[in-house]
Amino acid sequence: MLAEALNLVLQPSIILYIILGVAGGMCIGCLPGLTTTMGVALVLPLTFGMDAVPSILLLIGVYVGAVYGGSMAAILLNTPGTPASAATALDGYKMACKGEAGRALGISTTSSFLGGLISCIFLILISPILAKFALKFSAPEFFMLAMFGLCIISSISGKSLLIGLLSGGLGILLATIGIDDITGNMRFTFDYMNLYSGINFIPVMIGLFAMSQALIGVEDILKKPKSTGKITHVIPRRSDWGVIIKNSIPFGSLGAFIGTIPGVGADIASFISYGQAKSISKHPEKFGTGVPEAISAPEAANNGVTGGALIPMLTLGVPGDAVAAIMIGALTVQGLQPGPLLFANDAPTVYAIFIGLLIANVCMLVLGLNSVRIFTKVLSVPKAALVPIIFLLCFVGSYALANNMFDVVVMLFFGFLGYFFQKLEISSSPVILGLILGPMAESNFRRALLMSRGDASTFLSTGICWVFFILILVSLFSPLIKKKFASKGKHTHGEQY
Repeated sequence: MLAEALNLVLQPSIILYIILGVAGGMCIGCLPGLTTTMGVALVLPLTFGMDAVPSILLLIGVYVGAVYGGSMAAILLNTPGTPASAATALDGYKMACKGEAGRALGISTTSSFLGGLISCIFLILISPILAKFALKFSAPEFFMLAMFGLCIISSISGKSLLIGLLSGGLGILLATIGIDDITGNMRFTFDYMNLYSGINFIPVMIGLFAMSQALIGVEDILKKPKSTGKITHVIPRRSDWGVIIKNSIPFGSLGAFIGTIPGVGADIASFISYGQAKSISKHPEKFGTGVPEAISAPEAANNGVTGGALIPMLTLGVPGDAVAAIMIGALTVQGLQPGPLLFANDAPTVYAIFIGLLIANVCMLVLGLNSVRIFTKVLSVPKAALVPIIFLLCFVGSYALANNMFDVVVMLFFGFLGYFFQKLEISSSPVILGLILGPMAESNFRRALLMSRGDASTFLSTGICWVFFILILVSLFSPLIKKKFASKGKHTHGEQY
């Protein structure tokens, strides 16, 4: 079966489809507002007249390329191309401002490749085991996972934890707008039709990260531009390789695991990995100033999701994320039914998907490292020319979501809010995190209580819940414990002196 799969994949036309998919995905990922899901959905109609293997491998190429491509815009313009790269922007852009854009992109590319490679290994070796484990997740486990993700707000709050928590609370509050998933009632819509479906977090993200940065750029147009220096160290330096390998293995594995959990996705995986990388770092105070660990961890995690999301899709017929749901549709169009019978009836196709995902990650590495200097030329573009381009991308990206001007208005509102946040040195990331995780936490909290008839002990009723509970405690208290030990060490050192 493996030989037959290799014969299916190792053909010039199939390899070309994968390369085109990865290159197209990278272009889609670089454009703010064009999400990975949208990119795969745009390419899907092109596959209807193709055979099963080339069609699914083209979509996988777009998937891998788009998840990675978002980091380029995040690092160069502080504008996450996709939601999965929002955590990368926190430190990646700071490195670019220090004249280390090439280094940041090199770390991002190699970490993305290693994370994707690890996800391939997970997909090939232990997909049935992980799929069975993820199947055990019910409402209490999903709620604890969401709470674990929300605890990361303490790590990305900036200078003030209180303001960070308030920002996160604003995101959660915004997530309650729209139709109640449980009762079907309208909440905070004020009979305004555009609010019935809630606030889409993508215009909010574009506004807070991209539009706010463009508004800041308007102030700098008349100033003398700062020289970013010569782009060097595209291939990671020796010291960076240690950081990349150290972070890529655990956080790529974490991303692969999170990918197996339906409905979570790469954006949540990247934020969780960023928070955990900061909590285990010897110098957590440097996060947010431009450190390699803060780029390597989220990039390994969000690319680790690519293989993980395919695990429940192929073994159970349950999509790991929205992109996997589109791929289920693509397989169904080809007459293939994802699930356990797919392994029995079309094993060569399954193995071809495994091999194709591996080749797609190799293509991403080669294209990323070779095109990185082209993308870094964006930094040398005068701000008088660059700022209008960012404005245009913000408007087009927001409008393209649903062809609705309301999303553009939302983007503008949060653009000005993000501008004032930057002026006041308030982190915008907790708002996005609250908006993404808020619905997941609320709906599963209420479902769990309905299932248990109001018994709150259901949130600690399984071993998985206890694991997340312990992780939550570690996330909340590890910064305080570290600070206490650090102050105690300084005090002891002073006494000895």
